[in-house]
Amino acid sequence: MTGEGQICYALQGMGRWAAALRLTGVGFYVGFSIAGGTLAGLWLDGKLNTRPLFLTGGLLLGVVVAFYGLYHMLKPLINNAQDEENS
Repeated sequence: MTGEGQICYALQGMGRWAAALRLTGVGFYVGFSIAGGTLAGLWLDGKLNTRPLFLTGGLLLGVVVAFYGLYHMLKPLINNAQDEENS
């Protein structure tokens, strides 16, 4: 079974609305992490007059934080699907 099917299978134990809200929250978390890092870098560049340095660093930090959080948010769902498949 593919990864997408496993996640959908793991979400079947929840109600539809609970699963939709969880995945929506994950999307907002990723978006805010990347946007927050980018805006913080842009703000620091404006204050210190170092144009692309902190913007790039903030963007990269936001992406790393987003994927780290994404992994930890979806890890229980993926583990649940693997446990169900192995039983």
